[in-house]
Amino acid sequence: MLTSLLRHLLIWSASLRDGWEVRSTRPTPPQRPEFDEAALIAAAQKGHLPSFNQLILHYQSLAYNVAYRVMSDDELAADATQDAFIKAFQRIGQYRGGSFKAWLLRIVTNTCYDTLRARRRRPTVPLESDDDENDPEYDSRLIDPVERPDAFVMRQELAAVIQVAIGELPPDQRTTLVLADIEGMDYQEIADTMGTALGTVKSRLSRARAKLRDMLLEHQELLPAQYRLGDS
Repeated sequence: MLTSLLRHLLIWSASLRDGWEVRSTRPTPPQRPEFDEAALIAAAQKGHLPSFNQLILHYQSLAYNVAYRVMSDDELAADATQDAFIKAFQRIGQYRGGSFKAWLLRIVTNTCYDTLRARRRRPTVPLESDDDENDPEYDSRLIDPVERPDAFVMRQELAAVIQVAIGELPPDQRTTLVLADIEGMDYQEIADTMGTALGTVKSRLSRARAKLRDMLLEHQELLPAQYRLGDS
């Protein structure tokens, strides 16, 4: 029950955002019959840029969504994703088979970690604004004219609380949670992406979910009534 609740809330909170192209988190779209991944990879490894671009178009939404959830910042996530795609093209010759998605996401997450480490060494003070239209969490298209304003505000507050809680997780737990409970990847895909053992993936995910559960217990007033947790 707890796991399904957390996954529902994580996916729901992710859907409040607009994405790179479209920022709402969703699974990688099913491959079209004309999308021959193996052939495109082979061509890209020979230096054929259009083939590599087709691969990137297929995975860019997934890559950006993962980067955003790891970094909690729109612009940093977009920059990290673009940097990762450049690295992927430079390293495409090193790809030796297996899940291309996992290979690509490993480059994306490692690029995010590098960026976060660099920012910790060189902290910056963000500019603040009281203008809602300059708030990255604000999007007038998300306002449901049928929904009461107070309900919309509570949904926005819960989404913000969830993202803050995700951002406070250690990077390895954060990435594991994002890949499992938002992107719906299985344990083996996550292990391949993160270059770790299945047991490590399971333990990281368990710890991350426990911390988010504690967060939800502290903010139950923001939850829809049917999803409020008990104290036990």
